[in-house]
Amino acid sequence: MSIDGTWNLTVNTPMGAQASTVDFTTDGDTLNGNVTAPQPGTIYDGKVDGDNAEWKIDITVPMALTVQFQVTVSGDSLSGTASAGPFPPSQVTGERA
Repeated sequence: MSIDGTWNLTVNTPMGAQASTVDFTTDGDTLNGNVTAPQPGTIYDGKVDGDNAEWKIDITVPMALTVQFQVTVSGDSLSGTASAGPFPPSQVTGERA
């Protein structure tokens, strides 16, 4: 299933649920994209392999961290984990916008 398109993601962090909107595009096995809310940013090191996708993004709020996502797409939803620095992995879910 293709991840291309706009997605509303929720990461359930130790600091509570964090929502974001991400626009994804694929080119072969490369995943590109932009976070449009709440903090604009560009994903990097993005890869797709069948229904699986992974990428990184740098955040600055509430602190500067690199967050690495690993998800599986199933139709118009996705689920997986987001890992940030020394914190344990957090559950991430998403719905196609």
